[in-house]
Amino acid sequence: MLLASLVANGIFFIIALLLKTDVFTDITYSMTFVILTLFLYLTSGKTDILQLMTAICVVLWGFRLGGYLLWRIIHIKVDHRFDDKRDSFIRFGSFWLLQAVAVWAVMLSVYGIINRPGMDTIPWYFFAGIPFALLGLLIETVADLQKYKFKSSPEGKGAFMRTGIWKYSRHPNYFGDMLFWWSISFPGIFFFKGFEFLYFLGPLFISLLLRFVSGVPLLEKSSQAKWGDDPEFQEYQKTTSLVIPWFKKKA
Repeated sequence: MLLASLVANGIFFIIALLLKTDVFTDITYSMTFVILTLFLYLTSGKTDILQLMTAICVVLWGFRLGGYLLWRIIHIKVDHRFDDKRDSFIRFGSFWLLQAVAVWAVMLSVYGIINRPGMDTIPWYFFAGIPFALLGLLIETVADLQKYKFKSSPEGKGAFMRTGIWKYSRHPNYFGDMLFWWSISFPGIFFFKGFEFLYFLGPLFISLLLRFVSGVPLLEKSSQAKWGDDPEFQEYQKTTSLVIPWFKKKA
């Protein structure tokens, strides 16, 4: 699985480097999840309905994210995260290498679920995580759609997002992402054994990455730079939950 992730990202890294384009970066990230999931499912031998539903959920997640990211880069043309990397084989390549390893890490629990022997009878509670995974996917989708509509409107030009689901969380899309991966990993509680519980490093990795590394901190810093002196933004920060959607706090 790691080798497949490295190969897929390596191929598109070379294309992106030669063309000096950002178009392939994010779409390759999301599509690598789809490729690995289909590879795992089709090569795992006997499978059951839980493995099939897990695979379908991850493929839906990948296509949803990939479609959104591809549409976004086509419209913005340039991803300024790579302005200091795009012309450097080492710096640009390091990003793609980390991306390949990150996909592999996040997929660990999915590997554990899909790669196990299929079962003829599955207890109902094994499926308890599926509705929450779909809920997480829905939250991500709604959050991205609401933000796109807001940014495309006249009142959204140069303003910060604070309506819809963003009224209850400053980063609801990241919450949806975390909810998805923890929920899709949930069945492992019942059949992982010993060191197999390390597969839960997958959802833990993506949660820590989004909360403390490449997600929330970067956007919070960017937002602070843009609107830090705006009293309305300061109130939004003080009264709105950082990640988990919740009711407003008193200022």
